[in-house]
Amino acid sequence: MARISFDGLMGGGGEIAHLPGHRGAPLLGHTLQFLGDPLAFARRHSAAHGTVARGNFLFLPRVMCFSADINEQVLLNRDEAFSSERGWSPVLEKLFPRGLMLRDGADHRQHRRLMQPAFRSEALAGYLDLMNPLIASRLDQWQGQPDFHFYPAIKQLTLDMAAQIFLGLVLDAEVSAVNRDFSDLVEASGAVLRMRCLGPSWTRGLSARRRLERRLTGLIATRRRSPSADLFSQLCLAEDEQGQRYADTEIVDHLIFLMMAAHDTTTSALTTIVYALTQHPVWQQRLAEQALDRSDERPDFEALKGHEETLWVLREALRLYPPLTIMLRETLKPVQLAGHPIPAGMSVALFPVYTQRDPHWWTDPDGFDPARFSPARQEHRRHPFAWAPFGGGVHMCLGLHFAEMQVKAVIHQLLRRFSFAVAPGYEMPYRLAPIAHPLDGLPLKLASRLRGRA
Repeated sequence: MARISFDGLMGGGGEIAHLPGHRGAPLLGHTLQFLGDPLAFARRHSAAHGTVARGNFLFLPRVMCFSADINEQVLLNRDEAFSSERGWSPVLEKLFPRGLMLRDGADHRQHRRLMQPAFRSEALAGYLDLMNPLIASRLDQWQGQPDFHFYPAIKQLTLDMAAQIFLGLVLDAEVSAVNRDFSDLVEASGAVLRMRCLGPSWTRGLSARRRLERRLTGLIATRRRSPSADLFSQLCLAEDEQGQRYADTEIVDHLIFLMMAAHDTTTSALTTIVYALTQHPVWQQRLAEQALDRSDERPDFEALKGHEETLWVLREALRLYPPLTIMLRETLKPVQLAGHPIPAGMSVALFPVYTQRDPHWWTDPDGFDPARFSPARQEHRRHPFAWAPFGGGVHMCLGLHFAEMQVKAVIHQLLRRFSFAVAPGYEMPYRLAPIAHPLDGLPLKLASRLRGRA
């Protein structure tokens, strides 16, 4: 059960009163400041209070951490002092219960082990075979649109890809129904008011969750009888060395969570990349020339591995605008963070949005410079947890190679087909929470780069 207590709503946090900082305004604490601009919020608190501070946002008192060293201590969790399940439950449990992020210890290890085959190279190659035609078809539709906004367009594409690759849905009516419910579910994850009578987006999200559960549960028997290359089938058939398999409810929980993780983060990253390439046309041209030099319009899994500079651009986009600006844990026993004693039962918030722009680790930390990830520079190697958009330790994102593959596939086809630009003087208005995205949809001018296909 999500533990949003009356004490938390009123400020609470007496157990960490010894830490620098304050609990913020009554009821909301620092919630509005955090949601408004997580990076500015983190920089302000770090400058005032150092690497560890106390605060209250998203309706709980929290220990806020602004340090790559603390990222490492918490994410590696060598002494099993931090719970991912208890950290994320107040935010995600009602909407995305029992996904991998909401499991710990032996339970988490078992579920992750069962899921790993679905993200190995052979499976990824099969997903790419499904993905490439859908990307090409959608780019055809983008051609010549007079009022094109990239964010809703790529959001629809990644949703459609998730419905096909993860769920195996191909009928337009089925895909549309699932996508509508899933969009309502994701929107509810950013709701501040989480009560049925006062929070309309929250209520829609809970209803959407129930519909998705019914729909997916009804398909499990069919997937077990007639499996295909989709992730749904892989989870239905997953079995460990002892013959243990996922229960039906576990399959549904994992699918809905993975849909959220894969769709929203990739949409965010692709939007950031495309905007950055409009601001840095030298990089756009550099990647476009590499895409055009390759003979295959739809490269296979092995060929995509060679798209190293696209990977630098992706990593830089994730550094500047990580889809998840914070990572949450709860202490299971007393710990020390940067010399500060922290009791058991406290929420700990890591801020990768801060450490990924920390000038101690990054040159020109607010600038777009993908070459910092090149073999010649490797700034991300200065500290193993200064760059952590995919987390770390046992909870390192299982789908990170899927995300890299998907971004490379989209960018390759997009740059072979189009050059793109924004209006002179345009600056994209960002909202960083709950997932980094543009407030205006990113209006974009597409120009054909090739008249025909290779």
